[in-house]
Amino acid sequence: MTSLADLVLAFHFGIALFITLGLLLIPLGFIYSWSWIRNRRFRQIHAGLMLFVAIEAVFAITCPLTVLEAQLRQTTAPQSFWAYQLNQLLYWDLPSSFFVGLYLLCSMWVVYLWRRIPPRSLGQ
Repeated sequence: MTSLADLVLAFHFGIALFITLGLLLIPLGFIYSWSWIRNRRFRQIHAGLMLFVAIEAVFAITCPLTVLEAQLRQTTAPQSFWAYQLNQLLYWDLPSSFFVGLYLLCSMWVVYLWRRIPPRSLGQ
């Protein structure tokens, strides 16, 4: 089950990376006129994931992917090297109030970007 748990962790990390890169690349794309940053589907997925994370933090809900990974591991046995590295990047040992503030701030940034750099309509 460890390899399946490692896959869940990698997927979870991928989502976090997608959100983080979007927070940076959308404004950069605006500056450099990258057309893909206005893709409506991309922006909907990005905003939806960011808002989902913020809601989880505000209501102290553990991410379903974190729960699934923990269930698959069933123990605190050593992880693979890559799983350990991803775990260190994904899970920070900080107070929950830090994450609530960070995720709310990031959500406000996403809303600002949506208004300042709106996505194209689906037909464009």
